[in-house]
Amino acid sequence: MQLTPPQSDIFVCPARFRVVVAGRRFGKTFLSTAELLNRALAKPDQNVWYVAPTYKAAKEIAWDMLTSQIPMEYVGKTNETSLSITLKNGSTIALKGAEKPDNLRGRSLDFVVLDEFADMRPQAWYEVLRPSLSDREGACLFIGTPKGRNHFYDLYGKGVDKDEGWHSYQYTTIEGGNVPPDEITSAKSDLDERTFQQEYEAAFVSYSGIIYHGFKREQSVSRHDGEHPVIHVGMDFNLDPMSAVLMTRRGDTLHVFDEIVMFGSNTDEMVAEIRTRYGNGTIVIYPDPASRQRKTSAGGRTDLSILQNAGFDVKVRSSHAAVRDRINSVNSRLLSKDGQRRLFVDPKCKKVIESLERHTYKEGTSQPEKDGFDHMNDALGYAVEYLFPIRKANKPQAPQRWT
Repeated sequence: MQLTPPQSDIFVCPARFRVVVAGRRFGKTFLSTAELLNRALAKPDQNVWYVAPTYKAAKEIAWDMLTSQIPMEYVGKTNETSLSITLKNGSTIALKGAEKPDNLRGRSLDFVVLDEFADMRPQAWYEVLRPSLSDREGACLFIGTPKGRNHFYDLYGKGVDKDEGWHSYQYTTIEGGNVPPDEITSAKSDLDERTFQQEYEAAFVSYSGIIYHGFKREQSVSRHDGEHPVIHVGMDFNLDPMSAVLMTRRGDTLHVFDEIVMFGSNTDEMVAEIRTRYGNGTIVIYPDPASRQRKTSAGGRTDLSILQNAGFDVKVRSSHAAVRDRINSVNSRLLSKDGQRRLFVDPKCKKVIESLERHTYKEGTSQPEKDGFDHMNDALGYAVEYLFPIRKANKPQAPQRWT
């Protein structure tokens, strides 16, 4: 089987979990077939599955290609009714549909291809297939075209962030080498920009109304392995959850290296958690200005007094900055007008990354959604806006006098 150079790079990658985001006509099914055959022939008695969003799709997409590619001298038995092939070495290749994830339970697997994973329910992987790979330490290939920033995007991010055992690839249709450039040009003239970006450029098109448009995972996510002599903490006091973003500062650049999310908690417990993690070093807290009035415990103590009595250096404005100013401060750190990025996030800070990527405005308004992503972004914004406020350029005017 002759693979293209991009397909070959994926094929030889040793990562246990590989995520391939590819444009139309990249050759996803051909690559999947090669992967299935390789795994089934490498060792005897392997259980190898190809899973499509539906059983019908599995048959229409992969069955004919699979059966035509297997040399007959390797085949023991073919069952078109169950879409399975048993090889002479005892290995089995089976095609499945994910429309009812619970129907996939019960088998230990050595390898599985999840084709067009963006169109499947996420529990097909998390609740059913991932556990089925555990006892045999099996591997998985996720492959497909993006459908917005859903669960497929989440897994793609694991490879981008270099999580252990994961590797991600992203190829456009033209990079696949199977579609001529003039056809790409023709498609570009026929399709709207959003559809073309998704289907041919394999782009995870952002949600409409995204707030933190300066955040781009590929450029904004970066590991932070340095020391943090001074820790800067943005803090939001919502009880479900309380949220804290922990950062270091070097000049004009901030690097988020840790996050704390605590449900059903209080300020005393947040203080204890920060001290447990980072001892008695220099810690500067930038809380919600409402901390001056908000009382969270007996004796009339405010959130502000609790933080101050814990020995933190607390920096807080006397009143809230405008929401748009706080958002603009964060966006200007993420990507300034002159193209500089001065705010980075460590890949382990999953909630911060998710919140920056997915927080949107309410449709048709300039008001941020209260959808759970706002808590961590508020915490981040309190710190960033205090440290790097948006200063309005007001041109001084000469004194006006009556004549």
